[in-house]
Amino acid sequence: MTPAAPSPAPLPGAPFVSYRHGQLMVEDVALADLARAHGTPLFVYSSAAIGHALAAYQRGLAGRDALICYAVKANSSLAILKLLADAGCGFDIVSGGELERALAVGAAPEKIIFSGIGKTRQEMRRALEAGVGCFNVESLAELDVLSEVAQGCGRVAPVSIRVNPNVDARTHPYISTGLKGNKFGIAHEQALAAYRRAASLPGLRVAGIDCHIGSQITEPAPYLEAMDRVLDLVAAIEAAGIPIHHIDFGGGLGIDYGGTDDPSLPPPADALWSALLARLDARGFGNRKVVIEPGRSLVGNAGVCVTEVLYIKPGEQKNFCIVDAAMNDLPRPALYQAFHRIEPLAAPAPGAPAVIYDVVGPVCESGDWLGRDRALAVAPGEHLAVLSAGAYCMAMASNYNTRPRAAEVLVSGAEARLVRRREGVQDLFRDELA
Repeated sequence: MTPAAPSPAPLPGAPFVSYRHGQLMVEDVALADLARAHGTPLFVYSSAAIGHALAAYQRGLAGRDALICYAVKANSSLAILKLLADAGCGFDIVSGGELERALAVGAAPEKIIFSGIGKTRQEMRRALEAGVGCFNVESLAELDVLSEVAQGCGRVAPVSIRVNPNVDARTHPYISTGLKGNKFGIAHEQALAAYRRAASLPGLRVAGIDCHIGSQITEPAPYLEAMDRVLDLVAAIEAAGIPIHHIDFGGGLGIDYGGTDDPSLPPPADALWSALLARLDARGFGNRKVVIEPGRSLVGNAGVCVTEVLYIKPGEQKNFCIVDAAMNDLPRPALYQAFHRIEPLAAPAPGAPAVIYDVVGPVCESGDWLGRDRALAVAPGEHLAVLSAGAYCMAMASNYNTRPRAAEVLVSGAEARLVRRREGVQDLFRDELA
């Protein structure tokens, strides 16, 4: 994958989205043309933006024994997985379904890391048969079950234990995963005993150690703190006679959502990894294989959701811009009170009066909003683009209110191709029995 240069004058948080001749473009394709061709709501992804984001990680890890495993949960669309597989990425999966998606696009099984706290015996068995590279194990009970399943298959399961370092990622509590009160991983204080247990089980082979502290992290300090705690453990585990072949530092690097009221921007991936690798070298572990699991930072700013304005509804306390995209399409605002930049597809005429709106969807929930207090000059029938919608939007989309999921389009330069057909209502109850 060769990343192109960003478009001229890109919008904040969207390096390949820009206005040209009054029209909002993704790379060299007008979003208005795609809305006419495919309808709305519509997700549009920039392949150049994904390549641009991946290149930063590749620069930061150049010359190292490193594996970049894309976190499939961020966006599991097959076209995006194929793009990343072709670029040499492995995959971090958290379910049997994600395993099948990765295999379907030709992923090398040995470059797949199976994470997640609730793996079933069936999922373990399938992953062992496929030959995944490693299981990130999150509890003592899982160690026992995985060993038993592996023995039943005549296999030995390569494992890393996910350690909970009790480090505050300083992010939204719903996406913080490295504190003692979180459900993930094994407590730092119990990790050595867990490794001794893993090394004693006949169906397991200790391969590495894993740590993931959260998502949408915007500063290096939590990573450095977590790294130090993990390296302390590596030293203690190896002193007990258990070799650690790779160190998995997870993902979680945030993206710029283009908010004007949030001055904190995440560091570029190459700058972050320069600092982390310097710490790794200083601690004497620079020769270890490094595994990382970025998700949002690879695809988040590559995606746009296009939506049509249905109605303008003035109110005594609020004005509402009602659009055809909803919380089932874009769940992040409802779940996390998240900010997404919203722009019209046609640039407003100079001097056009803007009105402050809440941009809301048609779902029957007061939590169905996409943006609060946005200054927009729009009318019914016009279209808006919700930016930075490449991660945790379509992947978390639902059919609430019996709403079919959106279509998806992948753009590369001046070419655009449909990569997911829009669902029809009949698709939603095809498998039901009345």
